[in-house]
Amino acid sequence: MSIFDRFKKSPSDPAMQSSCRKAVVLGLDGVPYTLLRRFIDDGTMPNLASIAKEGTLFQMDSSLPEVSSVAWTSFATGVNPAVHGIYGFMDLRPGTYKMYFPNSKDIKADTIWDVAGRAGKRSVVINLPHTYPAKEIDGVLVAGFVAIDLKKATYPEAAYNYLNNMGYRIDVDARKARESIDNLVEDINLTFDKRKEAVLHYFDQEPWDLFIATVTETDRLHHFMWDALDDENHKYSGFFKDFYREIDGLIGDIYDRCSGLTPKPRFMMLSDHGFTGIEQEVYINFWLRENGYLAFENEPAKSTEDIGYNTKAFALDPSRVYINTVERYPNGSVNNGSEYEDIREELADRLMATGIIQSVYKREEIYSGPLLDNAPDLVLLSKAGYDLKGAISKDVFMAKDKLRGMHTHDDAMFFVNEAIEREGRLKISDIARFVSQVLK
Repeated sequence: MSIFDRFKKSPSDPAMQSSCRKAVVLGLDGVPYTLLRRFIDDGTMPNLASIAKEGTLFQMDSSLPEVSSVAWTSFATGVNPAVHGIYGFMDLRPGTYKMYFPNSKDIKADTIWDVAGRAGKRSVVINLPHTYPAKEIDGVLVAGFVAIDLKKATYPEAAYNYLNNMGYRIDVDARKARESIDNLVEDINLTFDKRKEAVLHYFDQEPWDLFIATVTETDRLHHFMWDALDDENHKYSGFFKDFYREIDGLIGDIYDRCSGLTPKPRFMMLSDHGFTGIEQEVYINFWLRENGYLAFENEPAKSTEDIGYNTKAFALDPSRVYINTVERYPNGSVNNGSEYEDIREELADRLMATGIIQSVYKREEIYSGPLLDNAPDLVLLSKAGYDLKGAISKDVFMAKDKLRGMHTHDDAMFFVNEAIEREGRLKISDIARFVSQVLK
């Protein structure tokens, strides 16, 4: 069942009497549905409060795992990782234990703007994660993180020239948080100011049928200052809400511009996942090692390349568990068939018994498609507050670090400026088909 079958337009909405051929999508990285509802109700975001009355704000499920590279790619393509091929920010080269960073060249499915371009529609895509290096499109593409070179992050060359001259910033430098939060606050403000300038420039100056812009500064704010949200005595409590007032200003600016166009574009917003506070970071590979599932050839282990023959399972960030099968890995020790299934069942049961895991999913339970064999064998969903990590070299099961906020699966959000009714739970991979329908 597609999103079109699960959503019914309200006949009382006069906007439904005519079709709309342009779409605007504003991405707010890591912004929870529950937080927006709170800021609507307490007056922090008056523009959004007004706009929300004209449409529908949904709570939405993210991808599994609930990380930006997977979630935003699922939004952009409308398919799950077993079709688009992205399972995390890092992955292993097939047949090896060598890590690499998948990028836009590794996406195996068409994106919304690919489909739009073939239909003669022009797109502007700004700061969407996992679009680096920028590919040629009919329009403008400015890649989001992880992007290391502005020139390679932009298409066409004129976009690079403009962005470079105006001092555009691809992302906040999270290393500044290691120095001081004051430095991070300054960097968030500067990066957002440049982001907003570029977004409004391209909205006003570039012809488009599909306009997508993403704010990632919200995610950085949440990771390092989530504890400021409910602590009025926190040094950055005021900054947290003030930054959301800035976000509200951008929402209002874009929506006002939409209202000035004829016909009025369909306006949408979404986030890639929710957020909550961290109680503990949890190092899955330490647990696997302590419980006899993971062994290393070299001590101390520095990377996955140190995985040894006696290994039955290992983990990659943030919550992916791989069975070390003979068929898949050079140091594999587990045979496919009953041995593989027994190990999966045993691991699932024992991980659930730790008390910090909400759900354990077998890959075939959550993924389907031609790239299923590349998927993790198990995907873990933690209980709120327990931030799962795939670090190799940790010597403890749980600890606290610099981060104060973690991703959640079930509190992403989607907004559209039309009255629609929902049947069933909305997923982030549903949104691409909704956007594509608007452009038809």
